[in-house]
Amino acid sequence: MLTSPLKKVILIFLLALIALYISLPNEIPINLKIANKNINTSFKRGDLNISFGKFSINKKFDLVLGLDLAGGSHLVFETDTSAIDASQKKQALESVKDVIERRVNLFGVSEPNVLVSSFEGKDRVIVELPGVKDTQTAVNLIGQTAQLTFAEVKGEEEAIIVPTDLSGKDLKSAQVVFDRTTGKPAVGLEFNSEGAKKFSSLTSENVGKPLAILLDNEVISAPIVQDVITGGSAQITGNFTLEQAKNLAIQLNAGALPVPISLVEQRTVGAILGEESVRKSVTAGLIGLSMVLIFMILTYKKLGMVADIALLIFGVLTLALYKLIPVVLTLPGIAGFLLSVGMAVDSNILIFERFKEEKEKRDFVNALEVSFGRAWDSIRDANISTLVTAFVLANPLDFPFLHTSGPVRGFAITLALGIAISLFTGIVVSRNLLRVFIKPTVKN
Repeated sequence: MLTSPLKKVILIFLLALIALYISLPNEIPINLKIANKNINTSFKRGDLNISFGKFSINKKFDLVLGLDLAGGSHLVFETDTSAIDASQKKQALESVKDVIERRVNLFGVSEPNVLVSSFEGKDRVIVELPGVKDTQTAVNLIGQTAQLTFAEVKGEEEAIIVPTDLSGKDLKSAQVVFDRTTGKPAVGLEFNSEGAKKFSSLTSENVGKPLAILLDNEVISAPIVQDVITGGSAQITGNFTLEQAKNLAIQLNAGALPVPISLVEQRTVGAILGEESVRKSVTAGLIGLSMVLIFMILTYKKLGMVADIALLIFGVLTLALYKLIPVVLTLPGIAGFLLSVGMAVDSNILIFERFKEEKEKRDFVNALEVSFGRAWDSIRDANISTLVTAFVLANPLDFPFLHTSGPVRGFAITLALGIAISLFTGIVVSRNLLRVFIKPTVKN
């Protein structure tokens, strides 16, 4: 019968093996010479492809590299919000950001980074396109103004979209509302006087038929017209979640509030710099990790070996998590990971130092358990303070007084993830490994 700590250790190693498989490169070349035979082959790691009827899961286990590592284009657009009311300025900028993100995704860019920056009276949209070398095509695509169009749907067997003269210039605003009958989120539309006349005429001709709403020639909604609508107000209902209704309102406002944008900065980042940066970072990481591993063994003997195993598990779990989320890895992000390596072993040092004191007062097993318990307060406080710092740097709530850039956020995210995983490996992994492999007869 397996003991509880042994069961946990087995589960930990199974988790580590799965993480190791995910962490491996997509292809590993194998060149061996056995006797007089040369073996030249490669190991290819598969991705996750599961299908159950209509349900399918497709996940690629590849690292997503940021602009500084993969190379690509860095574009900065300045928006003209002078014609926008101050109360609608933030919403207009979010609309511009949303339109650009959709266009970039249609352009086929993997993990683009689109940020809104407001500083010293200037509103700018920063677009980073990893791997994109055709900068001019991207600029032309992004720089177009969003076009909102209402269209009739004709044809019974094959639907034909016929655009009308009712467009975004006739829409005053769109906002999230709640349907009075069902209580579900919906999107309320308000047209100007000219748009109200057009919309009334359009709905009278299409009662019982769908009315398509197109944004940049893409159908984003096609509600059925229930009755003639007058007064310039309408409501788009459906099985919307609150987030979906909010996104639809933003998309519609992108057409209703077209904000002119102009390109003010354009840079192409070469991949050679990225390759060199990755190579140096990997080298520095391996040297630093080796020094930590050796230090732990020399200082704490077999206890240090257990800490080293936990640190290696920390490494594969972190890399696997980067691929699963995925985390867009930048050079500052790598720096955040390297810093978290030191934080990962810090908890073990606090525990082992406490253990040296406790084993003089009580038996081995109790000393081990007491050491983890009493070191926890210091471990918790140290990691929480670092997590708070990472939270401020990441600025997930977009506080206007915190002007954080993409690379800074990348550093904060990798540091925060590293700290979270280090808490798991430092407390759960190390504790159960010590319970199983370190016996009371061991002298340190």
